[in-house]
Amino acid sequence: MTLTTQPATLETLAERVDRAMAEVRALDEDARSRAIALKQAVEAFHKAGLTTIVQRLKADPRGKELLFELADDPLVYALFAMHGLVRLDLATRITRVLEMVRPYMQSHGGDVELVEVRDATVVVRLHGACNGCSMSAVTLREGVEEAILTQIPEIHRVEVLPNGPGPGLILPEAIGVRDAGSATGWTRGPRVEEVPPGTMVTLRAATVEALIVNLDNRLSAFRNACAHQGLPLDGGMLDPDTGTLTCPWHGFCFDAGSGECLTAPQAQLERFPLRVDEGVIWVRLAG
Repeated sequence: MTLTTQPATLETLAERVDRAMAEVRALDEDARSRAIALKQAVEAFHKAGLTTIVQRLKADPRGKELLFELADDPLVYALFAMHGLVRLDLATRITRVLEMVRPYMQSHGGDVELVEVRDATVVVRLHGACNGCSMSAVTLREGVEEAILTQIPEIHRVEVLPNGPGPGLILPEAIGVRDAGSATGWTRGPRVEEVPPGTMVTLRAATVEALIVNLDNRLSAFRNACAHQGLPLDGGMLDPDTGTLTCPWHGFCFDAGSGECLTAPQAQLERFPLRVDEGVIWVRLAG
C-alpha cells in the first residue's frame, strides 16, 4: 500500500505558526528573546533567497509570466507578502491594524469598523463603549487613531463616525451632503426595495461599476472587480445563509458584508461609501 500525504493548507500552516509564536511568548524573557532572534535570522535568510529568485524571474519575460502565475496561489502570495516582496493594498493593511487593536477594544465593551479610505484619511465607525464621552471611551478612540497613524505612514488623518447603521451605510446627516451629483462623486442607484435581502445589483457610472449587495437588510457597495484578477463579480453567487460572495471566474470567496477575502486573507474588495436618502441608494464612485 502506498500512503500519500496531502499538502498542508494555508490555514493549517498559519495555525501552526500562531501556536508556535504563542508558545514563544509564554517563555521567560531571555528564552523568548533568543527564540525571536532565531526566527528573525531564519526569515532574513529566506527573504534574501526569495528576493534573488523573484529578481531573476522578473528579468526574464518567461520567468515574469511564471512569477505572476505563482503569485495567484494564496500560499505563495502569503509567503511573498510576509517577506515584503509584494505590497498589500492600503485597505488590507489598515484592516490588519484594526484587527490588532480589536481584541483590546472588545475586552472593554467596544469595537471598530473600517468605513472607507479617502486619500490620506481613514474613516472608521466605533461601536459599544467607544461611543461615549467617558475617559475610557476617549482612550479607546485615541488608541485606534494612534495605531493607524503609527502603522500606516501614508495616512495623515483618522475620522471617527458615531455608531449608526450597518457596514457601508452612511446616512446623509452623518456626512453633511443631501444634494448628490457628479460634483460630489455620488451616483444615484436603485431604490432600496429594488435590492431585496439576499440579492445584488450592478450600478454603472462612466467607466466605474459598483456592486450593491443587500445582506440581511445591510447594504454594502463594492467595486465590481474581484480582488484576485480584477474580473467582474456580478455573475458570482451570493449566499445569504453563509454571508459570502463567490467569484464566478476562479472561485475566490468574499465576506459579502465586509469585502474580506476568505480564500486569500491578503485580498479584499474595494469598498465604496453608500448612503440612503428618501428610499434611494446613492454610491460615491469618485472623490
